[in-house]
Amino acid sequence: MARHGGVPSPEACAAEGMVAAVRDVSLQVHTNEILVVMGLSGSGKSTLIRCLSRLFQPTAGAVHFGDREITHLTERQLIPLRRYEMGMVFQNFGLLPNRTVIENVALPLEVRRIARVERERLAYDKIELVGLQGREQYFPRELSGGQQQRVGIARSLVTDPDVWFLDEPFSALDPLIRRDMQDEFLRLQAQLRKSILFITHDFDEAVRLGDRIAIMRDGEVVQDGTPQQILTHPADDYVRQFTRDAPRGSVLQVRAIMEAIDQPGSGPSAEPRPSYEVVAGEPVRADETLNTAAHRVLESGAATVDVVDAGGVRVGYLERSRLLQALFPDDVSETEPAEAQR
Repeated sequence: MARHGGVPSPEACAAEGMVAAVRDVSLQVHTNEILVVMGLSGSGKSTLIRCLSRLFQPTAGAVHFGDREITHLTERQLIPLRRYEMGMVFQNFGLLPNRTVIENVALPLEVRRIARVERERLAYDKIELVGLQGREQYFPRELSGGQQQRVGIARSLVTDPDVWFLDEPFSALDPLIRRDMQDEFLRLQAQLRKSILFITHDFDEAVRLGDRIAIMRDGEVVQDGTPQQILTHPADDYVRQFTRDAPRGSVLQVRAIMEAIDQPGSGPSAEPRPSYEVVAGEPVRADETLNTAAHRVLESGAATVDVVDAGGVRVGYLERSRLLQALFPDDVSETEPAEAQR
């Protein structure tokens, strides 16, 4: 493909009988942020994470790790980067069957030739962190799938990496175990505050875990934004299909659908409420989820309610009809009062 200038178009790839797995992607993972990359099988998400970690060599473009451009690093130059600054967790766990839990977790430290006493101390700390204390001498075959994945997570964290790559780490687990592992992952992130690139094909998992979500299709990112931005403003029908069955009520906050006022407050400068308001409902907070706010809004019978910030200052108002539309975008109840349907 060199004769196409190093950045082949889809047409050029097709002419050569090839497919560009990733193209025209520009993303940034911020400090302490969870960026979830999701898409259907074959969308390019796993290839992307392998390019960013330099397991694959990109054919064009640049990968910046902090203030370093790492695309042109040799395999020898990549060794310290991978050993000290990157942590990786894969779907198939990747545990060595003939090694115990503590030996698997300590493996990256062994590769770095850290003394046995020190590496076992560090490994014990991470085993306790993921809740596997007491199983240090177990072999992988003696553990459940969720426990094996915890070992993989502990191993990826034992070097205290700056960036954590996770490629569909929970997709092979049963639904209940998967939910538990998501909870565990969020607990670890709250404690460790890593910069994380997380790959998944599950939109519910993406909105539950991600600070931002990048949705891929045919090797390209079609939308990049917060879960609330993607749920309220899907870029196209492809993204809209993902959001259709999403748990909107537990993800969206009131601030995403409220009518903001220019001058927060309750005095004459505040923007007036709509003329069709019939009941003054109890205020809701801007940072509440729609599920939490819905109980009070619907029970109040009000067409609109005030929205306040954490300090109790009025920052906008929420229309009952807009709340229902956000919760049930394809099925607003026909039994709602006429004023709520306007």
